[in-house]
Formats: sequence, C-alpha cells, structure tokens
Amino acid sequence: MKGWAGFIAALVAAIGLAILGTTPPGPVPDTAGAGAFSAGRAMIDVRQIAEKPHPTGTPENAEVRAYLVNRLKSLGLEVREVDLPLPQLSTERMQGWSKGSHAPTRMVNVIGVLPGKDRTLPAVALMAHHDTVWGSPGAADDTAGIATILEAVRAIKARGQPLRDLAVVITDAEELGLSGAEAFFASDPLRARIGMIVNMEARGGGGRTTLFETSPDNGNAVALYADAVSRPGASSLAAFIYSVLPNDTDLSVSLRADYPGYNFAFIGRSGLYHSPLATPERLDQGALQDMGGQVLALTDRLVRSPSLPQASPSVVFFDVFGLFLVTYPAWIGWIMVAAIGLGLASAVRRDCRLHAVLGGSGRMLGMMLGTGVALYALNLVSGAGSQANYYDRLAAIPKLEIMALLACAGMFLLAFGRGAGKAARVGATLVLAVLGAIAQLLAPTAAYVVLIPVLLAVLALCLPGGPGKAIGWLGAALVLGYEIYLGHFAMQGVGPTMPFVVSVPLALATLAILALWPGLAPRAARRGALAALALSLLVSLWVRFDPIADTVAVYSSDKNVPAIPITKPKK
Repeated sequence: MKGWAGFIAALVAAIGLAILGTTPPGPVPDTAGAGAFSAGRAMIDVRQIAEKPHPTGTPENAEVRAYLVNRLKSLGLEVREVDLPLPQLSTERMQGWSKGSHAPTRMVNVIGVLPGKDRTLPAVALMAHHDTVWGSPGAADDTAGIATILEAVRAIKARGQPLRDLAVVITDAEELGLSGAEAFFASDPLRARIGMIVNMEARGGGGRTTLFETSPDNGNAVALYADAVSRPGASSLAAFIYSVLPNDTDLSVSLRADYPGYNFAFIGRSGLYHSPLATPERLDQGALQDMGGQVLALTDRLVRSPSLPQASPSVVFFDVFGLFLVTYPAWIGWIMVAAIGLGLASAVRRDCRLHAVLGGSGRMLGMMLGTGVALYALNLVSGAGSQANYYDRLAAIPKLEIMALLACAGMFLLAFGRGAGKAARVGATLVLAVLGAIAQLLAPTAAYVVLIPVLLAVLALCLPGGPGKAIGWLGAALVLGYEIYLGHFAMQGVGPTMPFVVSVPLALATLAILALWPGLAPRAARRGALAALALSLLVSLWVRFDPIADTVAVYSSDKNVPAIPITKPKK
C-alpha cells in the first residue's frame, strides 16, 4: 500500500481541484447589498420572463417586451422599441418549428441607454436576446442573459453614475438566424456610438460561466477582464475551438462589423437546451450568479474607465480552477518548446536506452490512437450519426461522460497499467512534446494546454532527488485535476459528436501520473482494462436503447430523426 500513497493523494487532490473548477458559486440572496449582483434578485425577472414560451411574433413575446420596457424605464434608461421586417428565411424556420401554425413577419428589438457623465465617450453595450424557440420557456437561453443585464444595470447605477453611457441591446429573432442583431448593426443609429459589447448566451441550464469568445487582438481586453473579475472562467483554448465550430451568436454579427467584444455562456445541464422543461425552477441559480458576477465586474470596470481596451496582440489566457487568470504573450510558448526540447535531450543523454524510449513513445501513441478509435466506435454504437436527435444526444451527455471515462481507464491500463520506467516516461513525453510544438505552430493561443503539462513532466524528469519528486507530485495533482476539468468541458461541448477528443486530456493526465503510478501485475492490468472497456460498451448500448429524453425540443420528438438545424452558420 505504501507505493500507492503518493498516487492516491495526488488523485484525491486532483478530484478536489476539478470539482472546484467546474462548480459555480452559490447564489447570492436578494438581501445582498445594492452594489452586488444577486441571483436571488435576478430570479424575480427570470420567473416573470420565462413563465412560458415566447417566440418571435407571438402575444407572449409582446408581453415579455412590455415587461422589459417597464423594467428598463424603472432603472432610469432611455428606452425604445424598434419594429423591423423579419427575413423570409427566419419566417420559414418558425413555420417549420410550429408546423405551419405561426408565420411571423415582424421582429422588435428593445434598446435602452443609461446615461453616463460624459456622453461623448463610446458606450458599452450589454446584449442578449428576448425570443425563445418554439415550445421552450427559455429560462437559460436567453432569459438568464436578460436577467443578468437587468441586475447588472441596477447594481452599476447603485454604485454611482458611470463615466460613459451603458447601452442595453435586447434583440429579437436570434433563434431564427440572428435576425435582430443583423438589423441592429446594419441600421440602428446607436450602433455608431458603441465602443465595446458584452454578450450573454446559454446552451443548457447550469454549470460554470465561461468567457469563450473575444474579438481579435484581445490582449488589452483580456488584461482588463483579468484585473476586474475575481472568480474568472475563461480560456483561449475555448475561444480557439469555438472559432472553428460552425456556430454563431449575436456577437458574431458585431465581430463581423469590427466591434470589440466579449462573449459569455454556460453549457452545463445541456439536456435543457431549447427544452420545454427549461423552466425557472430548473435553472441553476449558481450559473446565473456566476454569469452575473463576471459580467457586472467587467462592465462596471468598462463604463468607469476613461478609455476602452484597444486592439493589441492576442494572448494566451486560462483560469486556474476559477481562482485566478493566467495570461501571457503567445510567443512564450516557443520558449516552453525550447526548454522542453533541451530537457528531453538532457534526459536521453544521461541514462536512457533508445529502445526503451521508443517503447514509451509507442505506448503513448498507441494509447492515444486506441482511445480515439474506441470512443469513435462506442459513440456510433450509442446512436451517434447524421440521423441522431441532437437534443436527445445533449441529454445523454452525463452517460457519455461515463462511457468516455471507462474507455479512457481501459486504454490507460492496456498501455501503462504495468507502470513505466524513466526511459519509457521520456519516450511518452517526447510524443506530447512534438504535439505541443505542432500546436504552438498552428494554434499558439491554445497550445498551453499541452505545453505546460509537458514542461512540468520534463522538470520532474530532469531535477534530481527531492525537488524532482516534489514537482512530480505537485504536477500530477494540478495536471490531473486540470485534465479532468478539461475533459468534462470537452464532453459538454462536443461529446455527443466527438468524444474522441478526450484522448488528448487522457494522454496529458497519463504523463502527469506515470511517475507516481506504482503499476499492476500484467494479468491484473489486462483484466482491469477489459472490464473497463466492457462496461464502457454497456453504457454505450444503454444510451442507444433508452427512450428519447423528455427534455427534447417540442419540434424534435423522434429519437432517430435529426432536429431542424439550430446552429447559425457562419457567414
């Protein structure tokens, strides 16, 4: 048991850190001070707005708009409604959702401005959308964003008049193709006065809120965010991944028009996305508090600053379990690549046999490729594919996470269950060092996710005695915790279609723990691997044959028929 103590201690610490990083703060009650963001207060608006579905052009939507106009006026804003023609494609989408029972031809944006001390300065705009899809109350998407705006404006006003105007842009017809945002940024006179935009979205009903997108050349914008927000949730990796996905939000329209901005969202409880069960009672109030706390801190700093962040080279940024934000210039990654290369060369020269190094490299490559292939196959068994119901797949994410975890455990035991000597660890590190260098070349703001764990592993290999062991244990706890955290968010984001992406977090977690892993007897390792993979297959079959989730969108009720597309293709 003595040989297991260090590994178990690191594992316990890692799980604790992962829980810390993925858990939103508790909701602040409505008795909080006037200058604080209170989810308790914001929920009053959520309950009123998300009482029932309110798609574009319905009487229920008109009721929501009337409520918003009154709320904004009560907060001291100059308010107007802007009635606009709805594009034909948006009308056709609504007709499809409603099975021909509703064909709106108009949309209405709600615009407000809280006057600042100097109205000649560029305004800061808070943006969300007030429409829902057909059949969903939309407590998260996007009532949480609207409630965040209302509570943030109230708190900012309570702290004293801001230096610059604070604009509120609540768009219509976002769900029908970003139509309200397109109209606003094409013709609304306020658009010329906006100097920064903060947009809020949701895909689900809970979890941590993440700054997942910024405008290009974000160095100064990220620096201001890091300084303003006390419990950040942000990642340049998420921003890079989102940039290559075929999804859009209202902020996409403004970015195409060269406005600077920030985009926040939470994606936990994904089964509630566009769901008839997306009610106020099912909204995670901690997620609302997380969104509100970050948006209020950032916006208050922006509206009281004499100047807004100007374009500067994009930086690497990521939060460390929600405790603080790390930022550094992207070129630092090349220094890490060089340090890793020198460290590995030193380790190989000292006492490593070439065949053992190559064996370690082969085992790491085999584990990564095997995990990818296994998860691709398991996902097909679970029912993934072009005919899968998108919303049913979202509801299956918790089961798919279990499937992926078991598959990863099985592949780890097959590749490294017996343990690994120093030469094998050097070989395994070499594979990920090459991956890190490629990532630095192709995606420098996302490469940190590989380079930092590899650098810690190299330090543990190269430093003698106590320091090396200390860095090895600390690195194991931190990296394993971060990879659990990263794997969770990866599965929430793309798990229903691409669970094989977790092969990278698995490889990095493996690298971190190899020095502490005491190893199993070969027979025990094989049996453990086969058991884990068999259980993973059973979970996959469970997902395939369970009934369709009761959370799926009302316009998508067949488990084996794809939903009407909900993504807004990039233009």
